[in-house]
Amino acid sequence: MRISIIIPTYNEEDNIERLVTDLLRYGGNSLAEIIVADAPSKDRTRELAQQAGALVVVSPKPGRACQMNAGARAAKGDILYFVHADVRVHPDYVQDIRQALTEGYQLGCYRYQFDADKPPILKFNAYCTRFDRIWCRGGDQTLFIPKTTFEELGGYREDHCVMEDYEFILRARRRYKFKIIPKDVIVSARKYDHNSYFRVNLANTVVFLGYFSGVKTEKLVRLYKSIIQTEKYGVQLKR
Repeated sequence: MRISIIIPTYNEEDNIERLVTDLLRYGGNSLAEIIVADAPSKDRTRELAQQAGALVVVSPKPGRACQMNAGARAAKGDILYFVHADVRVHPDYVQDIRQALTEGYQLGCYRYQFDADKPPILKFNAYCTRFDRIWCRGGDQTLFIPKTTFEELGGYREDHCVMEDYEFILRARRRYKFKIIPKDVIVSARKYDHNSYFRVNLANTVVFLGYFSGVKTEKLVRLYKSIIQTEKYGVQLKR
């Protein structure tokens, strides 16, 4: 098993070097490569990623779906592992992915905890990620999948400016077993630092309910941006 790790980035100079270093240290000989799929960024993200040992590809279009598909096309490994730049991966990620695949799962993710002491209500958000419900999922939890399975499913939908992770997981689960690894990755709470708990969860709820009610993703992006700031924590949402 050889893993290609794909990291979609936009202005992540504060996080990317640490993440690439951790992935290399924990991955060992099982790593095929670490691919940073950039938006492109306006800061030193690409330079720092390359210095740390990652391969950088620049997506032809912005947006996480396009970036992750670009990274997948460049991948040489037989397993794809999608990781957001502000996540701290679990040291056992290679063994955990291998075990899940051995058990017959074709894709899966981790649970998560937040990276700092925050309002107690955030612990509830994190606690919910152990449950097998679509509203408990998201890209922050990382996602592993064999490359052949990813290609068979057609990758992420590039017309989705938001909710690309949810749509992909729902589509994949109609055909394949999904594993929630009973360990935690550490997720940044930075968007709560720039926006209140209420505003972040209001934005998430509006987008989630709007998406499943059939609202076009372009309108959901405008709604999301009208509620919270995004540029300050490494997200580039297409209009």
